[in-house]
Amino acid sequence: MRVNDPERGPPPRMPIGAARDGGRDNGDGRPSPERSVFGALDVGTNNCRLLIARPQGPGFRVIDAFSRIVRLGEGVGRTGQLSEAAVERTVEALRICADKMRRRSVTRFRAVATEACRRAMNGADFLDRVAAETGIRLEVITTAEEARLAVAGCLPLIDPAHAHALVFDIGGGSTELMFLGLGRGAEPILIAWVSLPCGVVTLAEQWGGVEIDEATYEGMVEEVRRLLAPFDAAHGISAQVRAAPTQMLGTSGTVTTLAGVHLGLRRYDRLRVDGLWISLADVQAAIRALRGLDFEARARHPCVGRERADLVIAGCAILEAIGRTWPTERLRIADRGVREGILNGLIADSRAGRYPAGRDAAP
Repeated sequence: MRVNDPERGPPPRMPIGAARDGGRDNGDGRPSPERSVFGALDVGTNNCRLLIARPQGPGFRVIDAFSRIVRLGEGVGRTGQLSEAAVERTVEALRICADKMRRRSVTRFRAVATEACRRAMNGADFLDRVAAETGIRLEVITTAEEARLAVAGCLPLIDPAHAHALVFDIGGGSTELMFLGLGRGAEPILIAWVSLPCGVVTLAEQWGGVEIDEATYEGMVEEVRRLLAPFDAAHGISAQVRAAPTQMLGTSGTVTTLAGVHLGLRRYDRLRVDGLWISLADVQAAIRALRGLDFEARARHPCVGRERADLVIAGCAILEAIGRTWPTERLRIADRGVREGILNGLIADSRAGRYPAGRDAAP
C-alpha cells in the first residue's frame, strides 16, 4: 500500500528487531524465514491480542493465539491515568503472551500499544513495568502507523473491482478510518486517513453503556458524525462515494459481533464471519436487535458476553454514524487487522533480508 502524499509519504514503519539464530539460518547466521516463527501482539484500550504464526505460501498459518479483554484504558479519558487495576489485568495477560511466545520458540516478534498508552500520563511507567515483569518491550505506535497496520492486515479482503474502499477500525479509545483508491492490478493508494478520539470505551464512559434510551443513542451517533464531518469535507469523500463504487470494510469487535447476530450464531465462528458481505439494511437490523436487549440479555448473548455488554451499543453508534455519513449498499466484515498487518510486515522483512534493530526473539 502506498500513500499519494509526496511531502508526508507513508507513515513510518517502527523498528521491528533482529531475530535470534536459534539454530535455523539461511547461510548468514540469520533464521530462514520459511522456518521461522513470528509473533504479533496488540495491546489496545480494551483488548490484549496475540497471534503466533509460521509463513505459508503468500501468507501465514496461525499456530497459537490469545485474546483477553483487559480494559487498559478504563477511566483514562476522565483521569488521564492508567489505573492500577487496569495495569494489573494487562500485565497478567501479557505474562501469558510471553509464556506462549517462549513455548512456541518465536523467532521474531513485534508488540505494539495504542490509544490508551498514547493518552495516559503514566504510560511510560506502564511500559517499564511490562518490560520488567514480562520481558516484553511494548512500542507505542502513532495513529498513522495503527491505521497502516489495520489496512495491511485487511488487504486480502479489499476488492479491486471497486474504485475506492473505506476501511474503518472501531477501537476502544479511538476509531481509525482510511480512504483508499483502488484499481485492478494496482497497489491500493491511501488517499486520506483520520483517527477519531473516540472508541467504544470512551464513548460508553461518556454516554453510559448499561441503559441506553433512544435519545442517548442518537446523541452518540450525532457526536461521532460531527467528528467525521471535517474529514469528509476536507477530502470530498461523500461525493466520491456517490460517484463511483466504494467498498465499505470494517474491522473490530463491533462489526464481528453484529455479523454473529445477523447469522444467528450460538457460538462465535470466525470462519463464518471473516470476509462476510452483509447489506447495510441487515447491519441496521442487527443493531436494532442488540438495542432491543437489556444489559443482562446482551451479557448472555453468545456473540457479546458480559465483558462487552456495556460497550457494544457504543460501537453500534459509531458504525451507524459511519453508515449515515457514507451510505453504501454492503459492508464487508474483517476479523483481522493490526496483528495480521504486523505478521505480514515481519514475514516480508525477513524474506527480503531486512532485520531492523530493536526487537528480538521471544521474551
